[in-house]
Amino acid sequence: MKLTLLITALLSLNAIAEDTWTILFDGKTLSGWERHSGTAEYRVEEGAIVGKTVAGTGNSFLCTTKKYADFIFEAEFKVDPSMNSGIQFRSAYYDKDTEVQIAGKPKKFPADRVHGYQFEIDPSARAYTGGVYDEARRGWLFDLKNNEAARKAFKQGEWNKARIECRGSSIKTFINGVPAADFSDDLTKEGVIALQVHGIGKKTEAAGKEVSWKNIRIQELK
Repeated sequence: MKLTLLITALLSLNAIAEDTWTILFDGKTLSGWERHSGTAEYRVEEGAIVGKTVAGTGNSFLCTTKKYADFIFEAEFKVDPSMNSGIQFRSAYYDKDTEVQIAGKPKKFPADRVHGYQFEIDPSARAYTGGVYDEARRGWLFDLKNNEAARKAFKQGEWNKARIECRGSSIKTFINGVPAADFSDDLTKEGVIALQVHGIGKKTEAAGKEVSWKNIRIQELK
């Protein structure tokens, strides 16, 4: 009887631990975050992180200073309909130019280039928001061409909710509660979370476009 009660208590404690959310953005500062790769502008405004496009730079990423392995991540975002963005997860960057083998082929990464899994934010007519793109590595891992429900779930010009679940090799995403991507991949088992502002090259007319994120939180799974 005592052993049964002990096991029950331990299971309850574990469930409570996994139900605990950690707030990644305090709504006031960029504490716990740092910019990498490009020079897009990030600021805090009205309780949200706002990223703004800048001409003459590549993709930019505001990264957490901590790495995460298995987790449930949630955030709300709103994006200008003319731009592209994303939320990186299990992503990384190197301090110096580095060459690694990916799928048996050599891949060179410039110093500070963020790469890894990305929850796509795509307000274009393609409507792939919630699909998973492998930034700077293998390209699309799970697009939404066969998931019409997810493509229709995105709300143009409004706040949308992203959810990412990583458990071992299992990766699942949701957009406004609708299942989007669901697949297995084990190339990267942990990494940073990052907020992307896509590069616009020399298109000065595309400068100043904004994407915002708020209510950013994570639940680490043990």
